[in-house]
Amino acid sequence: MDYIIETAKTLNLSRAAENLYISQPSLSYQIKVIEEEVGFPIFDRIGKSIRLTPAGQQLVTSLQRLSVELQFAIEQAQNMGEKYRDSIRIGYATRSSLYYLPQAIKAFEEKHPQIQIVPEIQPPNGYRTAFLQKELDMILLPREEAEKLNGVTIHPLYTSHIYLLCQHKDPLAKLNRVTVQDLAGRTLLVNGGSSKTLRKAQQRVLETVPIHYYNSPTHDFTMIQVASDKAICLSPGYLNDHNGEFAWIPFDCPEHFELVLVTHQDKTSPAIQDLIGILKDWYAKSDLNL
Repeated sequence: MDYIIETAKTLNLSRAAENLYISQPSLSYQIKVIEEEVGFPIFDRIGKSIRLTPAGQQLVTSLQRLSVELQFAIEQAQNMGEKYRDSIRIGYATRSSLYYLPQAIKAFEEKHPQIQIVPEIQPPNGYRTAFLQKELDMILLPREEAEKLNGVTIHPLYTSHIYLLCQHKDPLAKLNRVTVQDLAGRTLLVNGGSSKTLRKAQQRVLETVPIHYYNSPTHDFTMIQVASDKAICLSPGYLNDHNGEFAWIPFDCPEHFELVLVTHQDKTSPAIQDLIGILKDWYAKSDLNL
């Protein structure tokens, strides 16, 4: 894996061999052996130069991802070997959506010093698949998505509301609560991977008041547009990282999100229950706008 990745990075056998601390003939031989094993050329040789074949490019992309995952697995295993006997792996989409996890980890490890909490921040499809394959012990989901899963236990955690997101200098930021009518004449970013619940609120605005809008492909793109004063947006509170960069004003609408922790029915331990209880306590006493 390292031989192929390093050679693809440098596209120079001499430099790759030097970086790998082996001889160039040895590297060339190893690449030839690998190509024979996989059954296709990874590199094209053009005189003294080399370049990736299309199949080689696809292989390298996969190998780079696997290399990162392998390094992570090794590091986590080393952590386990040095201090911990067991681990609880939690999957969720953004750091802000499980904002109190650091505090919960601290409280949990005071009670269970030999159990490591391993956060896995991934795109929703990624951590949902990993959970179903039992690579994760617990995931955070909106209830409507959690209820589609079989063989799980659902633990309510907190309710997240919808907010109007804008710059602090925006007149809307002075309001205690924003209504649909307050958005008339403004430019609203919509979509951007929005959930069905958020799209429903966005659509009501578009149908109720005269408003400009354009589509945003991602939440990060949306944040950049708001920061550049080009538009405003509606966002669930669980995406608020509470760094104070933007104003988050409660939006007057019935839509909201019930965030729940999901565990396997056949894999619930007292330690997992303790962690869930600690997280619930933190959210129950939270004074954040969620």
